[in-house]
Amino acid sequence: MKRGVSFKIGLAGIALAAAFAGASSLLAQAQSAPSESVQPPRHTSDWPGLATGKNRTEQARSVSMGPELQRGATPRELLRERKRLDRALAKLAPQKPGTVDAYVVSIALDSDPVFAREAREAGKVLGRRYNAQNRTIVLAGPDGRSAGLPKGSITSLMVTLAHIAEKMDRQEDVLVLYSTSHGLQQGLAYHYGDTGFGILSPQRFRASLQDLAIQRRILILSACYSGVFVPYLSSPDTAILTASRADRTSFGCRAENDWTYFGDAMINGALRKPQGLAAASAEARGDIAEWEKRGGLLSSLPQIAIGTNAERWLAQLEARIPRKTTKRVGRPAVSE
Repeated sequence: MKRGVSFKIGLAGIALAAAFAGASSLLAQAQSAPSESVQPPRHTSDWPGLATGKNRTEQARSVSMGPELQRGATPRELLRERKRLDRALAKLAPQKPGTVDAYVVSIALDSDPVFAREAREAGKVLGRRYNAQNRTIVLAGPDGRSAGLPKGSITSLMVTLAHIAEKMDRQEDVLVLYSTSHGLQQGLAYHYGDTGFGILSPQRFRASLQDLAIQRRILILSACYSGVFVPYLSSPDTAILTASRADRTSFGCRAENDWTYFGDAMINGALRKPQGLAAASAEARGDIAEWEKRGGLLSSLPQIAIGTNAERWLAQLEARIPRKTTKRVGRPAVSE
């Protein structure tokens, strides 16, 4: 099953989300200023893209800013979710000076249960691999088997990244992020039931990491078209792996599944083994290619780019990965 979602840039719902994102972006800029101003942010443009007849250039610009729309959630639900996120963030341990510590974030941006199951297990695998069990947070709603985790959303991700940026030594430590969801050519799709909608664009993601000065990062993005993030997020201190090329879909996202193709191959298989990130990516890409060939599917062509600086600190991180391979869990993405 293809993992992309249909998207029309002129839809009123997405346009409305863009309007909220535009307002939120202005507020965030004011709040992140070096010295907080007592003056409120000024309106510098009209309310963008509220109808299909609006300027398409402005709509595209709004989408690139990473719109998010929450609708219909009750006050009790909002408070309950806020408390869950606060509790999870409070549990993250501080970094150890002189040690390259990893902070792991695993997020499901869609409420289809396969993504929550995948994100939950990815948090365990990556936390163990990078000795970050007490520095791991999983943002994923209920998956039909467990509940109680903070939900994944664009907002919860941004708040989490900001919190980690305050905890870590940004000159020494590493962000390890795994995201799983549907995707589209404008970015990662956020879709939670009938209450949450949005797009995490490559532009918004890059700007957020730059704003937080998180330089050392391992970014593993599982979604259709996720290769679109590679040119935006690549840097000398970044290792980025994606489930597909910018113009290709990836597979395995049926709601009843435990894994997508990419999650099963990369997280449930290759990264459980005592091998480097590049070798794990090569193994996963080989498995995925075989599964796609067997199913007569157009190759997703997963991408990898590891910066020259990242190669050095990766060697320090990977020198400490466990020497024992753990067993795969859940139903395979592809039946033998």
